[in-house]
Amino acid sequence: MADEARPLSDDERAELEALRAEKAARLQREQDARERAELEALRAEQKAQRPQLQRQQQASRPQQEAEEDRRIREQRERGAKLMEPDDDLRMPLGQKIVLGVIAVVVVLIIVLTKLVGLPV
Repeated sequence: MADEARPLSDDERAELEALRAEKAARLQREQDARERAELEALRAEQKAQRPQLQRQQQASRPQQEAEEDRRIREQRERGAKLMEPDDDLRMPLGQKIVLGVIAVVVVLIIVLTKLVGLPV
């Protein structure tokens, strides 16, 4: 019991520090080895998944392109319906709207010119 209470001598303190340093170095080496093993495992996993990902991307490209083509075709059809005349050669709604807006602008210019009295 008396041994437990007395302080360490300089030699014992140096030995303790050396043992602590060895233990820290050993723990660091073990940690480095675990991290290296994890890195290698992740690299192997990624390497194994890379061809599968490439196949999936290549398989999804035609599907994405088809979807994009369908979306563009729908937009063109909507635009054509709005701006091109139908079989009876009636004026489409888009053209009616454009002409209406132009007429409103012209009327506003004429009214403002008459109110303010500025020559055109």
